[in-house]
Amino acid sequence: MSRLPYVNPADAPAPVREALQAALPLSFFRVMAHAETAFPDWMRWGGTLLKDLALDPLLREIAILRVAQLSDVTYEWAQHEPIARSVGATDEMIHALGRDEIGDDCFASDQRIVLRFTTEVVRDVRPPDETTAALSGLLSPREVVELLMVIGQYMMIARVAAVTDLEVDKPMGAAVYGARP
Repeated sequence: MSRLPYVNPADAPAPVREALQAALPLSFFRVMAHAETAFPDWMRWGGTLLKDLALDPLLREIAILRVAQLSDVTYEWAQHEPIARSVGATDEMIHALGRDEIGDDCFASDQRIVLRFTTEVVRDVRPPDETTAALSGLLSPREVVELLMVIGQYMMIARVAAVTDLEVDKPMGAAVYGARP
């Protein structure tokens, strides 16, 4: 059971209620809705990160799964594993990520660089120059910043999910792309 109650949309201020009604029915959103002034804009931000980036969706999703694995957060992993599969992650990739084998041959070299960068951001905050240079040789400055935004967003989500002890919802998979931000 969650350490915080879930916001009842019927009892929420209009902007929060509208954002919840437009969203998928996930317990995470009903906890985040307690931040009434930030929640509607945060929902739009999350939609942008899932739908409107130059960053390749597969790179985005393997980075999210890496954050979930490093943070040991089942909620985040459960929601994003099917999304990762929907954008091209293979069984081998999913299993390797779950086993902490980010150097596995199932990953292309660009994917291994993104996973190494993600690992170093989560663990050390500032990746070594060598890793950052390798990533910058692969991605545009826009994509590098977008990747950092994704990593930061999902680090925050992992921490909120862990601290509030959220119940794991049924995974929504690719349905997230149809939900309005």
